[in-house]
Amino acid sequence: MTRDDIIKMAREAKLPYEYDTERVLHLKELERFAALVAAAEREKVAAWMMERGYATGHGDTIEDLLKELDWQIREQEREACAMVAEQWPYEDERMFSIAQAIRSRGEQ
Repeated sequence: MTRDDIIKMAREAKLPYEYDTERVLHLKELERFAALVAAAEREKVAAWMMERGYATGHGDTIEDLLKELDWQIREQEREACAMVAEQWPYEDERMFSIAQAIRSRGEQ
């Protein structure tokens, strides 16, 4: 969240401002408050991920955590698809090569 984002939200929330300069009052305190809110949300996302067995990586932002979560979900889905191909009821060597191809997509 940028300083401009915080100012825009402060204006939308109709927080007090200087009438002659239109500068939002107590901007430093407001920026600190926004940082605390963002950190709390980041912790909430990280806790949700850890409760469900996802690694949180080393991201500093919620976007970083969500990218990590997205990657881990894709990996789990890819592995589930490969396992379906391996367990196909027909004794067909092609199904094993399909499973290998599915897994190798995660290595690209």
